[in-house]
Amino acid sequence: MLLSSNLLAEGQSRYISDNVFLYLLGGPGTEFRILGSIEAGQPVTLLNETQGDYSKIIDHKGREGWVQTNLISSTQSFREQVPALTTELAQAKAKLAGVLSSTDNHADEVTELKAKLSELETNLAKTTQERDELKVAVDRSAQDERFELWRQGGLIAGMGLILGIILVYLPRPQRRSKKRWM
Repeated sequence: MLLSSNLLAEGQSRYISDNVFLYLLGGPGTEFRILGSIEAGQPVTLLNETQGDYSKIIDHKGREGWVQTNLISSTQSFREQVPALTTELAQAKAKLAGVLSSTDNHADEVTELKAKLSELETNLAKTTQERDELKVAVDRSAQDERFELWRQGGLIAGMGLILGIILVYLPRPQRRSKKRWM
């Protein structure tokens, strides 16, 4: 079982833990000579060999040696993460600045649209008032027209009555009798 996990890990990139400075040893133990040192966070390649608490690696300079297994991490070190995160942060800040600028433009547009809306509401109120006044004027005009028609009809009826009375009392010309020439 121990062997199968080592076979899967062979050739994979690993990293030296961030909080240490360690020596690359010539063998699996402190009794072997020191081949060099590896700074915390440096990438290393884990090889298929482990003995006790030590694993065989190839460091970032291409040197092959042994280090304590508990000092090897599968996650990237802060040394590798910080530049990527700094770049990502700069991009996020640029996007945020763009969004804030866009938001300011939208706020100006909203203010402008509110002013236009207020102006249009005022015009609507004015137009509605004018419509109501014209409706009242049209109703009054229709009533005046009906009154005028009734007045004219009354005058015509009165004149007809007077003319009828006058015609009744007017003397009629007498008819000549047909026997008169004879």
